[in-house]
Amino acid sequence: MEITLALIKPHVMRNTIAFAAIKQLIKDNFTILDSKEVYITKGLSELFYAEHKGKFFYNRLTTFMASGPCYAFILQSKDCIAKWRTLMGPTKVFKAVHAQPGCIRALYGLSDTRNACHGSDSQTAALKEIAILFPDFIKDNVSENS
Repeated sequence: MEITLALIKPHVMRNTIAFAAIKQLIKDNFTILDSKEVYITKGLSELFYAEHKGKFFYNRLTTFMASGPCYAFILQSKDCIAKWRTLMGPTKVFKAVHAQPGCIRALYGLSDTRNACHGSDSQTAALKEIAILFPDFIKDNVSENS
């Protein structure tokens, strides 16, 4: 079984109805190995999004992620990364609204930065991101058959 990181962004955390709906969607589709509210500092955000350093949206993204609490999940299922990314929908909210109107980003995203959630794009990225937000998590203790 594959694992991934799902991160709910600050503006969704302020919307209790949206947050509850996304949490239920996650519970219905994945095994939750761990979850917690996280306060992502500017420094932690810069580490988390290091691959985007130098891109035009980097400062806006790292500043936004430090604007309030986020909620992080370690998810597990068959084809977990693809499944979570499908539920999230396209990164760009405008595209999400038109291409997948029922996806998380179409329903709760406000802009390309405030697009409701983050999901790892590969197993390598998932393990890196999980290590940043859940430093005590040990992947070796996860059952492949769970």
